[in-house]
Formats: sequence, structure tokens, C-alpha cells
Amino acid sequence: MEADKECLLDFVRKVQQFAIPIYQRMYSWECPHCEQLWDDIIRVGKTDGQGGHFIGSIVYVCNSEAHDAPLLVIDGQQRLTTLALLITALSDAVGDEEPVDGFSREKLREYLVNRLEKGEKHRKLVLSNTDRETLFSIIDGRDVPDNHSIRIADNFAFFQNRIQEQIDKKNGLAVLCHGLSKLSIVYIALSREKDKPQLVFESMNSKGLELGQADLIRNYMLMELEPERQEDLYKRYWRPMEEKFGQKAYNQKFGGFMRHYLTVVTGEIPKKGDVYVAFKKFAMRGNENMEKLIPSIRRFSRYYCAMELGQETDPDLKVAFDDVRELKVDVAYPPLLKLYSYYANGHLEQVDFLKCVRLIESYVFRRAVCGIPPNSLNKIFAAVARNLQEKNCLENMTAQFLALTGKGHFPSDDEFKEGIKWNNLYTRKFDRYCWLGRLENFERKETVPVREYSIEHIMPQNLTDAWKDSLGDDWERIHEKYLHTLGNLTLTGYNPEYSNRSFREKRDMDGGFKRSPLCVNDGLGDLDKWSEEAIQERADRLAEQAVRVWIYP
Repeated sequence: MEADKECLLDFVRKVQQFAIPIYQRMYSWECPHCEQLWDDIIRVGKTDGQGGHFIGSIVYVCNSEAHDAPLLVIDGQQRLTTLALLITALSDAVGDEEPVDGFSREKLREYLVNRLEKGEKHRKLVLSNTDRETLFSIIDGRDVPDNHSIRIADNFAFFQNRIQEQIDKKNGLAVLCHGLSKLSIVYIALSREKDKPQLVFESMNSKGLELGQADLIRNYMLMELEPERQEDLYKRYWRPMEEKFGQKAYNQKFGGFMRHYLTVVTGEIPKKGDVYVAFKKFAMRGNENMEKLIPSIRRFSRYYCAMELGQETDPDLKVAFDDVRELKVDVAYPPLLKLYSYYANGHLEQVDFLKCVRLIESYVFRRAVCGIPPNSLNKIFAAVARNLQEKNCLENMTAQFLALTGKGHFPSDDEFKEGIKWNNLYTRKFDRYCWLGRLENFERKETVPVREYSIEHIMPQNLTDAWKDSLGDDWERIHEKYLHTLGNLTLTGYNPEYSNRSFREKRDMDGGFKRSPLCVNDGLGDLDKWSEEAIQERADRLAEQAVRVWIYP
């Protein structure tokens, strides 16, 4: 290992090429990170004297004895890429001028390209995949590709805007150039054979507190392999996963997917911050072969994307996955992933898979409606996944749900009917889960786009004098007891028009209950008034339908 401190620009100038290994995460700095760097550069640029600003380390692996061999960067990608974006924006802005000696357009380009080289050797910094072409196009002054790196493009625009503002200030560009010249780093050169780059990488990233869990897992699997094998496994398995997720979802959801995957394959639930640690234990305990493990992760990631990212092609399963997803019950993914694996390999018929998904939905919704706390669901679903069998999956899951007791029990029809009739269903929001829509579209082939509608209180939240007179002397009790309950809630596309109108006005107006095409509004057009009895009768009728929608096993 070799380490020393050096001016960042001097270090970049003398290196022929930096290459980001394929196993590294994509560029992830956002505008706030760039703003902090910008503020630091401007601050030190205004300071007289030789004082500098240390911005971190650059750790790389020397992959060859050749002087022009690329340095494989295992820590420092974010700083190098951000510097390239800033220098590109600055070189465009200075043009033929030279605000400070050494900072003309032509001299700045020396930090971006190798003038005498062609092809990929022409580049000072070679990123991976989507990031690569986006950075190249920006440095070359071309339009970015359609599937470009959003963060690279956004951060380049950020620096363009900041530099334009700096131009309008006295000696603004000179301050920026002085600041850039004072940036310093510590470089650490590693040998693949002697220094165990993976262990150094882990130590410098605080065991996953800085990098995402998924990034550490990917690096763990690929870093120790020979470059050719890295390239092959990455292109065949990992890169397709990144593309399947997309840039935003990969950053936000891949770590969660790995947690569910580990729950499936180990039977144990990793803590959210310990996914990487759990993965290492799993890989080391079974001496897992990466050649088999990476394809397994890729396979399960397809199942997860189908369910969580709406990529399912079967229309009935897609609707069911959407409904489960909108219940915000991530802990259900371990059994769902295992079920999907059986479905994908032909051991579970589509009709039975669909029944299993709906059974999970029913379990979660019934418990929520009945006011049962969800804090035990993660252990319950992990156990369900652990005990699922490839043969007779539906029967196996049904038996597991029926065997649950105590706080984990599956609410019976009677318990569910009482809960859905009289509990508050409005302020206990289920986020985007449209439970009235499930009632509306149950067993309908011509489904209604219920997400275009909103929930309507037939008896409004704010009672007018006319409503009080209609409800009678007991209006206050009726309003408090029934306002947010099943019998008083419906769907409409005319919520603003209904407002606090009387029941008869809501019934007879254009778009009123009498003309509503929605099944949940059946019978409202035949009533002369809205009363406690009418609310109770409607609640009884809808509750009977609810036990058919959210089935008991």
C-alpha cells in the first residue's frame, strides 16, 4: 500500500486514466453535495495564502505494471466525476480567456482528456454503463443520450448556473480557479495481490453507513474476481437488474429487495441497517459460489420488479400486486417472492397464485380494519415464507393462516363485518389503497377506473342547518357515530359539486346518486332521506359483500 497527500489537479493531470470498475455503484451525488463542494471552493478561493481544502481520499488498485494502465478506483468516484463536471462547465465558460494562469479552456481540457490518445484511452475518467456515455457526451459538448444519468446531467446544469452567477461578480472566475487549485486529496494505491482491496473498501465506507447495502453486496461479490469474470457476471446479471429497476428505483428499493431475498433464502429477517452483514454471513456460512448466487439474485429481482414496480404482464396478477403494494405492507414480500418463484418454474398455477396473493391482501386488510396492530406482521410473514412448500402451495398457505392464533390471528367473517361496518375507515387512511374501489370492481369484467374518483361523505363532514333538521334531534350523535363509517362513505367524481348539499340535492343533481353508474351507489337514488337507519342498512349490505371480496381462508 502506498499513500500520500497531493493537490487534486496535479494528481489528475499526471494520471493517464481513472477507470470505475463495473461493480461500483452509479454516480450518486445530488445537487446539495455539489453545492457544499462549490461553497468550499469559493471560500478557499477568496482566502489569500497557500491554505488549501482537503476533500477526501482517492483509493485505487494498480491493475498492471504498465505506466499507462488505468487506475481502478474503488473509492473517490463521486469526487472525480463531480470535478470533471465542474471543469467541463468552467472550460466552456472561460472560452479563449485565462482568468488565472493555467485555467484557459485548452489547459482545463487536459484534466478531462488525453489529447494524443484515441478511443477510450482518450478519456481521463471512464465511468460505468449509463454514467459513462452521459459524462462523455457532456465533455464532448454533445446531447446526452435518451437513457442518460439524471444526476450527472442535473449536476452539470447546477455548475453551469453557478458559474454564470460567478461571472457576474468581480474577479468571480479568478476566485473559482484559485479555489480549484487549492483542493487536495490523499491518494492510496493498493495492490490486488497484497492489500485485500475488499477489506480496505469496507473499512473506508464504515461497513455500509455511507454506501448503500446493495452497493456493498455487489462489490463483495465481484471485487475479488478476475476482471474478465467481473465483466461477464456484471453484464449478464447485475447490469440487467439495474436496468430493470431503473435509476431511481434501484437507489431507493434495491436494498429493500435484498433484505426480502435474504429472508427467503435464510429464513431470518435481517435488520434494515445490517443487510450487508447478513449477506456476508449467508455467503460465508454456505461457502456460496458467486457463479450461482448472482443468477439467483437476478431471478428473484425479476419477481420483485413485477410486483413492486408494476412490471407484471399478466393483467389479473398485475391488479392484485397493485392492490397489495398500495396497502404498504413490504413485510409480505418474502412469501410473495417465494410464491412467485414457484409460479415462474411451473409448480404453481396462475389461478392458485392469484388466490394466494388475494389471501395475503385479505389478511392484511382485515387486520387493519379490525384495529389489530401490524407490529408482528414481519415475523408472521417470514414464518409463512419459511414454511411454504413447492407442492400444494395454496393449501399450505391456507393451513398456515388458519393455524394463527392470538395477536397474529386471521379475523373471522363476523369480526371483520363488525370492524368494517362501525370502525372509522376514513381517517384511518390506507394511503393509496382504494378499498371502496375493490368493493366496486369485485367480479366485474368491465372495471371502473376508481382511482379517478374520490371518497364522498353522503352525510357531509360539516353539517348545515338543513342537514341537522333532516337528521332530527339526535343529529349530533348520528354525525359523530357514523360520519367516517362504511355506510356513509361512497365514491364520486363530483366531490366539489356535492359539497355540503342536502341529500336530495346530491341525489337529483347532474352527476347525482340517481344517475351514478357505480355499484357502491346502488339504492341511493331510491331514498327520500338519509338517516341512521339508511346508513345502517347500507353498511350491512356492503359488509356482506366485503367478506366475499376480502376472503377468509
